[in-house]
Amino acid sequence: MNKPFQVVGIGNAIVDVLAQTDDSFLDHMGIEKGIMQLVDRPRAEMLYAAMSDRVQAPGGSVANTLAGLGELGLRCAFIGRVKDDALGRFYADGMEAEGTAFPNPPQPAVEAPTSRSMIFVTPDGERSMNTYLGAGADLGPEDVSEAVFSEVGLLFLEGYLFDKVPGKAAFEAAARYARASGGHAGITLSDPFCVDRHRADFQRLVADELNFVIGNQHEYEALYETDDLEKALAQAASVCELVVCTRSGDSVILIRGEERVEVSVNKVVPVDATGAGDQFAAGFLYGLATGQSLETCGRMGVIAGAEVISHFGARPKTDVRARFAVEGVI
Repeated sequence: MNKPFQVVGIGNAIVDVLAQTDDSFLDHMGIEKGIMQLVDRPRAEMLYAAMSDRVQAPGGSVANTLAGLGELGLRCAFIGRVKDDALGRFYADGMEAEGTAFPNPPQPAVEAPTSRSMIFVTPDGERSMNTYLGAGADLGPEDVSEAVFSEVGLLFLEGYLFDKVPGKAAFEAAARYARASGGHAGITLSDPFCVDRHRADFQRLVADELNFVIGNQHEYEALYETDDLEKALAQAASVCELVVCTRSGDSVILIRGEERVEVSVNKVVPVDATGAGDQFAAGFLYGLATGQSLETCGRMGVIAGAEVISHFGARPKTDVRARFAVEGVI
């Protein structure tokens, strides 16, 4: 490591396996549309076999965000756990090839294999995710090297890590190292069901340990157990210095102290909604890491999110910096 990383992410290292399908297939396979479901290894293998014209890519929510930041030119690292199997080697090589350092080498292929998520995309762009957690969910504090956090600018953490005790410990170790080096730490709330499972932990983190939080309307409402989004955001903003809320096709709300910004979103029918929130986070964090105004951070997030829903797959396929230039944000 010659230079410190500007952004370090930590989360589940999951190979995304995507296929296009229709609603009747989802019904036949008992797949609930539009959400992430955890599946066991036998069901994962069955769904994988049922997919036609598979497209594979290194995935995981925060890993997707880091890949977007790497494409934008920031020095980034992603901490995750994969096994020394075909998918694990594919994952590690893919992250490095896209410009994001992957400090932890694949582990010996014993017990659980590399994590994978079978993602079925319907013609309306909705993605239905069936995730086998595998090795990625076993990430623990031993996977978090203090050296990675030398002078780190931003740390971005994945809420799903809290589903296992070692993940929580890894999460807390990373936050501790980042703060010690003068960095700022934040979290993506991941999904409303994840928030429901870990509400008390997340409320404590937002209030006491994190500098920023990114989530969507449903996640904030779940976090504070209310149907009133404004009430939920007021609670978050009263204890955390920077709060960001996406609302599907509606404007994005960003609150920092007394400053509140709303950034409009152009409503379009997505080709594939996979990764929209992840790439919004990439654009937003790029702005944050490079010292942009709150409104510009939000606009960068919206532009990056719009790019990824215009094509199949969860990571950018065109030059997002060029889009920033066209939109006048750089």
